[in-house]
Amino acid sequence: MVPILAPEQSATHDVTNQAPALAPYDASDDAALVEGLRREDAAWAEEDVRRLGRLAGGEEAQSWGEQANRFTPELRTHDRFGNRVDEVDFHPSWHRLTDVAVAEGLAAAPWADERPGAHVARTAKGLVWGHTEVGHGCPTSMTYAAVPALRRQPELAAVYEPLLVSRVYDPGLRVPSGKRGLLAGMGMTEKQGGSDVRTNTTTASPTAEPGVYTLRGHKWFTSAPMCDVFLVLAQAPGGLSCFLVPRILPDGTRNTFRIQRLKDKLGNRSNASSEPEFDNTVAWLVGPEGQGVKTIIEMVNCTRLDCVMTTATLMRKTLVEAGHHTRHRAAFGALLVDQPLMRNVLADLALESEAATTLTLRLAGAADRAVRGDAQEQAFRRIATAVGKYWVTKRGPAFTAEALECLGGNGYVEESGMPRHYREAPLLSIWEGSGNVNALDVLRALGRAPDTADALFAELSPARGADAHLDAAVVRLKDTLSDPALAERGARRLVELMALTLQGALLVRHAPAAVADAFCATRLGGDWGNAFGTLPASANLDSILGRALPGSASLG
Repeated sequence: MVPILAPEQSATHDVTNQAPALAPYDASDDAALVEGLRREDAAWAEEDVRRLGRLAGGEEAQSWGEQANRFTPELRTHDRFGNRVDEVDFHPSWHRLTDVAVAEGLAAAPWADERPGAHVARTAKGLVWGHTEVGHGCPTSMTYAAVPALRRQPELAAVYEPLLVSRVYDPGLRVPSGKRGLLAGMGMTEKQGGSDVRTNTTTASPTAEPGVYTLRGHKWFTSAPMCDVFLVLAQAPGGLSCFLVPRILPDGTRNTFRIQRLKDKLGNRSNASSEPEFDNTVAWLVGPEGQGVKTIIEMVNCTRLDCVMTTATLMRKTLVEAGHHTRHRAAFGALLVDQPLMRNVLADLALESEAATTLTLRLAGAADRAVRGDAQEQAFRRIATAVGKYWVTKRGPAFTAEALECLGGNGYVEESGMPRHYREAPLLSIWEGSGNVNALDVLRALGRAPDTADALFAELSPARGADAHLDAAVVRLKDTLSDPALAERGARRLVELMALTLQGALLVRHAPAAVADAFCATRLGGDWGNAFGTLPASANLDSILGRALPGSASLG
């Protein structure tokens, strides 16, 4: 017999003062995003971005993201008969997320789109679709980045590019030419060198067939091992070179790609990261022998942009979650969102998020115009992408931690989703070069290509005279760059100043005065504490939050 609870007992289970689920919501309800999309030549994509934003914020897509991380990839080295297969099984939600991403052009589709702003449209879609989860963005990012590298070997590009730019997700290991669409991965780093790829020990031996080699060695971090093809660095007779490695060879046999294990990572758990070993693995040379780094440099520019984009996405997603929670949770006699100190925290986060989104879309605009031959934009992209990669990704972990704290104990619980976002944030500052690697890359660009500094100051120039803090920062930056004692040990300080000055200039030119003034006063003027939520009394919190929180922004 089932016992009947007394009324006073059942009443203890009433749920009050808890925020409802955020979904469904519109991930594209972001003024900075839509304005940047229009400004950077991609207004034609706005309807699609908005549609994708509504899909991303829907209950079904949000559940896909949660499930893809709860049910993580599983490695199968052998089939039931003992044959080596080296396959990774993913939860169906991973495939649904990737299917949408590829169909929406988040892989290599922009390279086949001649419309100005095609690369901006892709970035804007990434900024909204990433609200689901970011792990599945790894293979689409690598596929996007593979095309410009592959074009250095036109005969290979002719075979593979039409399938890489496809909007069809066709999973499973089969002969590439027989599939409707391909995904590309990359295998660059090795256990003894990491970012120092020139220490790679994997060897590439020429065969009797021109352009075809066999590889022997290992890789330390090769994500998305179920991709169809990989760009790999190996030591050829002429030096470090780039190679195309298909999982399945043209004759239908499996190329040697022995997956030793999957990484047990802090975050990014929906995405499989593997340690493959090559042994007589067939590969095709991409670009000249000895120019492997030069061949992949364009690839790096693309993936670094995606690191900035993904961090900006995590910032926006966690800000939206924090804003939603504080609008529904009351404490000490008032809703959290109405309490002055919480409003200060949220507004400070909103400034950081808008600065990251605005810079992301400006970098995407530079990438779009650079691939169309604009030399000024090529120079700006060269330095600004490294600057943005360094700074925005550095801000990600602190930002997501503060947003999580807005939910209190609820934010520390896995069901809220916030711990997952927090664990993702550090990856973006590590992938495609840690902070030191990117800071040193900025110094390298300044030394080898002086036009990069000219391009940066040309970008700052239109904001001159609009804000005294910004003007003073530009002077400091010029003085720093002209100092003959500029050295490696000060690279981080220099790149931070570059990033904040660039973000300040973009906001002064394109954001409302309340946003630009508060950003410049705090980040450039020093009227700021050591934590989020320390905006000065002069900051117009109501205007900042009215623009930032979904449902409040006026997008036109």
